[in-house]
Amino acid sequence: DHQFQRAGFDKSRLFYTQGDYGLFQSVNRSLQKTYDNEEWVMRAMEAQGFVRDENGVFRVPEDQSIRMRIPTELIPKCPDDGSDVVMNLRCDDSFVEDEGWHRASAAYHDFLKKHENDHVLYLELGVGGNTPVIIKYPFWQMTLANNKATYACLNYREADCPEEIAVQSICINADIGAILDRLKA
Repeated sequence: DHQFQRAGFDKSRLFYTQGDYGLFQSVNRSLQKTYDNEEWVMRAMEAQGFVRDENGVFRVPEDQSIRMRIPTELIPKCPDDGSDVVMNLRCDDSFVEDEGWHRASAAYHDFLKKHENDHVLYLELGVGGNTPVIIKYPFWQMTLANNKATYACLNYREADCPEEIAVQSICINADIGAILDRLKA
């Protein structure tokens, strides 16, 4: 997660419709809020024995001693009510769509509306089949509705599209990392 941010994209221009590994949410469903977890992740990594290199990237130490556990006091809790927290990921009906999510969703849908008849590339990188109604099926429908649109899917063993949009599609069944490395070369 956050690969687009790491590559320099402005976070305010991104929409994580399926959630964000960089956020926690309370297990208390009455709290419809998310909480940034970057500081906690850094402390947890250090508590396990990982060390940062000169670029701030965590590495396994030379002696290979990683603890694979954190102290009890580092178990994350909700800052509002002390309840347990989980990752903000759409895996069931407890997913929190907070104010930031709704703001990003509105911006995304405004963008789609503004460009619905333009030359658009619907780029799908590694989208699995768990929840196709969120990304995959809408991309297919928008491609079908706009003859100037192109659907591109890069996914290991899961890159395909309906016959109705095949002429507007580029489906690459390959490892994303390998393909992106080749594009950089």
